[in-house]
Amino acid sequence: MSIVGQGIDRVDARLKVTGTATYSAEHKLPNMAYAVIVQSTIPKGRIAAVETAAAEAMPGVLAVLTHQNAPRLAKPHGSETKQGGGEQSKPDQKQSPPTPKLTLLQEDRVYYNGQPVALVVADTFERARDAARRVRLRYAAEPAQLDFSKAKQKLRRPEPQPERPSDTGRGNVERSLQRAATRVDLLYTTPMENHNPIEPHATIAQWEGDRLTLYDTTQNISGAQRTAALSFGLPPEQVRVVCPFVGGGFGSKGTTWSHVVLAAIAAKAVQRPVKLALDRTQMYGPVGARPLTEQRLVLGANAQGKLAAIRHDTISSTATLDDFTEPCTSVSRILYASESLQTSQRLATLDVGVPTYMRAPGEASGSFALESALDELAYRLKMDPVELRLANYAEKDPEKDIPWSSKSLRECYRAGAERFGWARRNPKPGSMRNGRTLVGWGMATATYPANRKGAKAVAALLPDGTAVVRSGSHDLGTGTYTVMTQIAADALGMPLSRVRFQLGDTTMPEAPVSGGSQTVASVGPAVHQAARALRDKLIATATADTASPLHGLGAGDVDAVDGWLVSRADPARRVQMSTVVTRAGGQPIVANASAEQGDEKKRFSMHAFGAVFVEVHIDPDVGTIHVPRVVGAYGIGRMMNAKTTHSQLMGGIVWGLGMGLMEKTEMDWRFGRAVNANLADYHVPVNADCGAIDIIVVDEEDKQINELGAKGVGEIGITGVAAAIANAVYHATGKRIRDLPITPDKVMV
Repeated sequence: MSIVGQGIDRVDARLKVTGTATYSAEHKLPNMAYAVIVQSTIPKGRIAAVETAAAEAMPGVLAVLTHQNAPRLAKPHGSETKQGGGEQSKPDQKQSPPTPKLTLLQEDRVYYNGQPVALVVADTFERARDAARRVRLRYAAEPAQLDFSKAKQKLRRPEPQPERPSDTGRGNVERSLQRAATRVDLLYTTPMENHNPIEPHATIAQWEGDRLTLYDTTQNISGAQRTAALSFGLPPEQVRVVCPFVGGGFGSKGTTWSHVVLAAIAAKAVQRPVKLALDRTQMYGPVGARPLTEQRLVLGANAQGKLAAIRHDTISSTATLDDFTEPCTSVSRILYASESLQTSQRLATLDVGVPTYMRAPGEASGSFALESALDELAYRLKMDPVELRLANYAEKDPEKDIPWSSKSLRECYRAGAERFGWARRNPKPGSMRNGRTLVGWGMATATYPANRKGAKAVAALLPDGTAVVRSGSHDLGTGTYTVMTQIAADALGMPLSRVRFQLGDTTMPEAPVSGGSQTVASVGPAVHQAARALRDKLIATATADTASPLHGLGAGDVDAVDGWLVSRADPARRVQMSTVVTRAGGQPIVANASAEQGDEKKRFSMHAFGAVFVEVHIDPDVGTIHVPRVVGAYGIGRMMNAKTTHSQLMGGIVWGLGMGLMEKTEMDWRFGRAVNANLADYHVPVNADCGAIDIIVVDEEDKQINELGAKGVGEIGITGVAAAIANAVYHATGKRIRDLPITPDKVMV
């Protein structure tokens, strides 16, 4: 039976539960120093004066670095590419999202409140932190743009991105809207939201001559390598990045931020290893966030609910320092069949930290608006929300006019509705109660692209009969170690216990950023091919050995089973794989593989799909909202591991609960600084907030995306959840809330 698909326990579980898994800030280097960032306290202006004498005089302080004395860099901003698009510098962006412009103590300008403006290095963390408090800066402040409504008066078109154009259209939207029997014209907003992984960002930098090693918490070791090399004018091979474990990333660790290069600057300045770990409050501003969005949805449909027109116009906030586009319209462009469609993306510039990718960037925010609007249209038409979606089911990609690689959304609607009991829903708002408690049922569609990039892997069989497979990928807690071990063991024909997968080091074969739910779909095929190539080498070696029981057999005559090479015709003719290595001279037998994309994306549109059903209970007196149960049904290609898949989908749903009901970065817009920059005040769901979460994975085969048939599952789980909650709240109360998060005060108004 195939190991792939089984609910195998995590192979790294013991390391994690015993505390021996080494995260970036936990690497121990001799003579380590510690750095603490000093942040700006104004949103815009220049540094007029710096007073460092008091800090420099403190015991243990090794250096106080500012724009006045920091080493000059080859590339002052680290990278000139833009996150939202633009020209890509060098060939490095093949595997990586563009790096935002960095603030690296190279100039006196202040671009946002919380920007790194000085760095204190000391022999202990406590001394560095204490000295950082004694650095004094005076500013020449300038008027800052911190009003989104005013920033909208000077909108900009984003630079074009592959797959994500700023404007799209088909058909004639205005004419279709004029003919529509029913139309809705609605405005939805989502707030700024911050990543809050358990592990904050941290980097340890060590120089050995002109070679740099970074122990960095990152979703993109190759991207960090290239950014550091670019900053210091080094060949990439002189920079090594190590990251065996990541304690959550969710997009915030997908790009390289200023603190990474600052740690290396500090290490060069004091000539010893330096650790720079951000505290929780420093993760609000310097390392990105989900931007504000304002989305206008106009839908027109005939009396039977068939969509004639979709218009989706999005404004999202960006930063003065660099651009980032939250591509909210991407869902509207592909999800439903409509004779005409028009979408636009525009940017409103604020003097804040550069926004960045956050779990399902664009799809999470965009699906809230689109799926809420579909629900509002369903009520106007007096039509069941599921039936409305089925009436507009897209049999092929309506934007590209090409077939789906696979699509099981009909089955997701059916299975989810049946498990939830949707047929028992009374459609009238406010009609369902449990005693005094208002009960609401809502649903929405979930979707996320099935992304893939090229990746490499190497597999080796050692003389002791164990196999080691390596790829420079990452495990964000998603289960990469486990799934890749399963894939390799299956392909090799070896027991799981005899296979080790290693990742997280730029000395290993290159893999893409672990973002966009693409790691399994990208690295999995490379691991599979490397393991198959190693198995073929073992078979070729065994059949060529005159002393082997398999001598003279053809490659197709031999199977690999449980660590043995076995004749298919005569199972008594067999040899252990370890024996093949020993008889071949005792050196490891090694095979490399590179799994590249073909032209499949030109021939097929590749997406995962799902349906999410939510029940809410609302106290009519105080407006509190509880979600006792959620049912999510998903078509995600071939499931690699039943446990980790369930965990990822459930985690996405939990985040969707947070997005719908709690998450908001509360900004003091007078000064452009987050006031809830901690886990006490920035609310995320805890166990008490989560009821039963029922996950269904429908059978789906996809032979187009990759040889494994695997799509990503990390991000689809959050999509649609906030809308399903909003739709359920309306069903319970008759109050339509279009501005996230949905808090008790909004329900009570």
